[in-house]
Amino acid sequence: MRRSILSPGVRVHSGALIEGSVLMHDVDIGRNAVVRNAIVDKNVAIPEGAQIGVDTERDQERFVVSEGGVVVIGKGQKIDA
Repeated sequence: MRRSILSPGVRVHSGALIEGSVLMHDVDIGRNAVVRNAIVDKNVAIPEGAQIGVDTERDQERFVVSEGGVVVIGKGQKIDA
């Protein structure tokens, strides 16, 4: 984890990389997942091996991405790997 804010109840499993992100309450980051430049709202589970903030075009298909490139994942949203 680098330059990130983690709220209470966040679980980060082994091998996961979190950079420049804000993770709200009860977010679960699966093994070997990557989360960069993201705001992840409450009760989101990011599955093992998922990549958020790595491929802008793919992120834009699934999430809201700001003009500055910050990925925003809404409360309770379901994420595919």
